[in-house]
Amino acid sequence: MTEPTSVSYPLHIQQVLDVLPHRFPFVLVDRVLSAGDGEVHAIKNVTIGEPHFQGHFPQEPVMPGVLILEALAQASMFCLPLQPGTIGYLAGIEGARFKRKVIPGDTLHLHVKLDYFRRGLGKTICRAEVDGVVAAQAEILFAVGK
Repeated sequence: MTEPTSVSYPLHIQQVLDVLPHRFPFVLVDRVLSAGDGEVHAIKNVTIGEPHFQGHFPQEPVMPGVLILEALAQASMFCLPLQPGTIGYLAGIEGARFKRKVIPGDTLHLHVKLDYFRRGLGKTICRAEVDGVVAAQAEILFAVGK
């Protein structure tokens, strides 16, 4: 996505859906609070109604780590310089660490910084926080395709 100068933040769900190819139940970014200079701050509101909580885990619902990483990857799309209709495919995850459980009722703050983007390959440095405490962090690699 190329950042037009007329974009005003926050981006609400309809604007998020204009950028992401994902749809329910796999849209994991609810709002983009800010984006610019290769950095993004987005949020994911975690609710008990999400389908993965039926089985992960019924007695103690915990958001799967792989979905936290997916939320960070989706937030990364707002700092990659992609043309409309272009998709950034997940190419790798490095240094993933999970530091805190994410449970229904939490607001997951997704902080992403573009490390590099060249020749159709990119890398973002990502951190997910709840109440100012790091829940997960990773470096995410992308390959751009159509």
